Amino acid sequence: MFQFFVEPEQITAEQAVITGSDVNHIRNVLRMKCKEKVRISNQEGGDFLCEIAEIHQDQIILHVMEPCLGTELPVKVTLFQGLPKGDKMELIIQKSVELGVSEIVPVAMRNCVVKLDAKRAENKRVRWQAIAENGAKQSKRSIVPEVKPVCSLKEAAEYAGSLDVRLLPYEQERGMAHTREALGRIKKGDSIGIFIGPEGGFSSEEIERLRENMEIISLGNRILRTETAGPAALAMLIYVMED
Repeated sequence: MFQFFVEPEQITAEQAVITGSDVNHIRNVLRMKCKEKVRISNQEGGDFLCEIAEIHQDQIILHVMEPCLGTELPVKVTLFQGLPKGDKMELIIQKSVELGVSEIVPVAMRNCVVKLDAKRAENKRVRWQAIAENGAKQSKRSIVPEVKPVCSLKEAAEYAGSLDVRLLPYEQERGMAHTREALGRIKKGDSIGIFIGPEGGFSSEEIERLRENMEIISLGNRILRTETAGPAALAMLIYVMED
């Protein structure tokens, strides 16, 4: 069943309206017909099973049938991802969205090979946001996770200061016992930040600067690629937090 997102004002108890680019996708790509069913999310935690009632040039009218079970994690997770090379960020965003991340903050760190000026960074962010939306549709998310503008590590650390839990997986941290303890202390409703370094990892200076306000954890005895580490941490959270 296909998933679409609407604004809260576009859905009532009995009817929902799809507008924008999704109309063309439904009409001309998916070639859907009246009476076919779709899943709709209002981006505020409301998920509904709907039936296509009318197909117009500029909008799709849906009949709201019943609520659906939500798919969001019981915690809000922000992934602070060091900028990787090439198109790896696209893969990281896609998989992190599928695994339940709430927002993604691209971070320029010392060992990042990629250097983006303001214009390129914004163009990248727009593309990354589109990938997040597609991933949210595919995985039946209740929200579209937001991809924030690229920021410095200092700005990321300041932003994370308001979160309940701040985790920093580090390849030189050994043993999973502390990781289990740290994850075991997380409560439903907590806001969590996960910091992942770029290909070159965190510099020793960055680790020392972050150590005071972060929980340094291990993701196991193997060295993970930057595009693997974030999804691995999210998978651990799913195991711990979901019923």
